[in-house]
Amino acid sequence: MPAFPLLAVDIGNTSTVIGLADERLDLTHTWRIRTNREHLPDDLAMRLHGLLQLTGAPMPRAAILSSVAPPLGENYALALRRHFAVEAFEVRATNLPDVSVELDVPDAVGADRLCNLFGAEKYLGHHEYAVVVDFGTSTNFDVIGRGRRFLGGVLATGAQVSADALFSRAAKLPRITLQAPATAIGKNTTHALQSGLVFGYAEMVDGLLRRIRAELPGPAVAIATGGFSRTIEGICREIDHYDETLTLRGLVELWASR
Repeated sequence: MPAFPLLAVDIGNTSTVIGLADERLDLTHTWRIRTNREHLPDDLAMRLHGLLQLTGAPMPRAAILSSVAPPLGENYALALRRHFAVEAFEVRATNLPDVSVELDVPDAVGADRLCNLFGAEKYLGHHEYAVVVDFGTSTNFDVIGRGRRFLGGVLATGAQVSADALFSRAAKLPRITLQAPATAIGKNTTHALQSGLVFGYAEMVDGLLRRIRAELPGPAVAIATGGFSRTIEGICREIDHYDETLTLRGLVELWASR
């Protein structure tokens, strides 16, 4: 039987999401911190210990890691081994025998996308397919088939990356908060930028979801996750569910299925 509490760590390019799960596979604690590739194992151990101590959470007895930001995955594993006496399971396409990765190069799929596959299973219901729209540094559309099939997907520039690129090339444009304005037609520069960056991005998401669904042989449920999903919630018409902890919960479900 797996040991609990279970520490789940999803290391992204911009932020790292950490959760602690109990024996019922419920996330009892979650934290979001900035990803720093320069952190060494001892730095990471101090940060983990500080988060756990800050909230009075128990020390983990097992751990699972997903990383798209090397070498942080290896450094987290070392930190857990040295300071917590925990041997972490690191998610890879090659160590998930019950997952079928139907790509030209199966090993190239990101660990976070495999976690999304597990997190999306509860939403399948009567559907044969699911599409997870993961809003991070890039926006990933993960196409999943029943029976733990990863069919492929789409990679698009993240909304914040698009905004940063625009601001860096147009010095006179003000930096703005990415939030939806009251109307699509802007009456000032800030609102016009928000309309283009938020409503325009939502239309891109809806358009790609329609194209993906048109290529699948059956209906697909669409789930949004990631930080920017809060901004476009209620704006995208093609998204059925919003689940900010989908990737983290997928890590927990993946661990329990081993």
